[in-house]
Amino acid sequence: MILQNDFKRQWAEIGPAAIDAVERVGASAWYILGKEVDAFEGKLARFWGVSHAVGVANGMDAIEIALRALDLQPGQKVLTTPFSAFATTLAIFRAGGVPVFVDVDDNGNLDLDQCREVLSRERPIRFFVPVHLYGNPLDLEKLAGLRRDFDLVIVEDCAQAIGAKHGGRNVGTVGQAAATSFYPTKNLGALGDGGALLTNDPRTASRARALRNYGQSELYLHDELGLNSRLDELHAAVLSDALLPNLQRWTEARRQTAARYLREIRHHRTIKPSPSAEPVWHLFPIFVEAAERDTVRERLRERGVATGVHYPRVIPEQAAMQLSPGYQVALEPTNARRLAASELSLPVHSFLREGEVQVVITCCSELARRP
Repeated sequence: MILQNDFKRQWAEIGPAAIDAVERVGASAWYILGKEVDAFEGKLARFWGVSHAVGVANGMDAIEIALRALDLQPGQKVLTTPFSAFATTLAIFRAGGVPVFVDVDDNGNLDLDQCREVLSRERPIRFFVPVHLYGNPLDLEKLAGLRRDFDLVIVEDCAQAIGAKHGGRNVGTVGQAAATSFYPTKNLGALGDGGALLTNDPRTASRARALRNYGQSELYLHDELGLNSRLDELHAAVLSDALLPNLQRWTEARRQTAARYLREIRHHRTIKPSPSAEPVWHLFPIFVEAAERDTVRERLRERGVATGVHYPRVIPEQAAMQLSPGYQVALEPTNARRLAASELSLPVHSFLREGEVQVVITCCSELARRP
C-alpha cells in the first residue's frame, strides 16, 4: 500500500539520531522545560525568521495561548475559516472567543476579499485566525493589508505550512503571532504531540511561556489561569537532532512530487497556487464528483493507493457546534461545502519512491478515463 504517511521509512532514516537524543535526555535527568527545549526554540525561531518560539504541548494549545497572550477577551469575535481541522475553531472557543465564519476560495484558503467585506461592516471584529491550508500560503500582501486597514490582531495557523512563503515572505510573519503543530503527520512532525507559538513580540512570548506552565511568573507564583501545555525535553531533543535538520530536504521532496502531480494528473481538478506562492504541500488534494468520491477512494485502495479526506464536513455544521457557547456565519460557506464533499488527498509524503509516484498518477488517470 502506498501510504498517506510512511513512519517506518522515516524511522529508518532518523532512528540513530533520535536514539542518541533520547540517551542524552535520559542521562541529563532533566525532562521538563530545560536546555533541550531552550535549544530547540532557538533553532526553530531562526529557521522561521522570527525572534521567539515557545514550545507547547500541541498546535491547538499554541493557538489558544497566542490568543490569550494577545489579550482576547471573553465574548470577542474572531474571524476564521469554516474549512480546516476542528482544532482551529476549538482553540478559539477555549480562549473565550466567538468564531465568525466566511467562505473559502477554490484552493480551500479563506477568501480574503470576503474577509474584507465582513470586516468593513462589522468593525468590532479585531481578532483573526486564518489557516494556510494544505501547506499553500494565503496571499500575505492581502493579509497584511487587512491587518493594517482594520487594526487586526492576527494569529496565523501554520500547522500545515511550516516553511511556506508568499512573495518571498514566510508564513507566520504577518500576524502578531503564529501557531504550528508537531503532530506526527505534519511536515515537521514529532514522535507524538507537540506544537509551538512564534512571534516577534517579547511580551507575547513572555506571556505565552507563563500560560503554558500554569500561568506562573515564578515557581508557585500564579499570576493568571494558565494551562499545562509544555513541550517536553525528549520531543525537543528529537526535533532538534533528528527532524528539523532534515526539514528543508523533506520539503523539497514533497515539492517535487507535487510538481509531477500538477503536470501529469490532468483529469482531476487540483489546487492552483498563485505564482507568488511557495507551498510546502502538507497535503495534495484533488477534487472529484461528490457522488463518486467513495467509489474513487475504494478503487484507488484496490490499486494500493491510500487516500484521505480533508475535511468531510464544514466546521459550522459539525455536531459539536450545537454544544458551543455561540458562533456566527457571516457569509455562507457555499464553496467550503463543495470542497468538503469532493476533496481527496493523495500521498505526498517525503519518503515516496519514484515508482510509487508514477503508480498514483497512472491510477488517477485510469480512473478518470473509466466510464
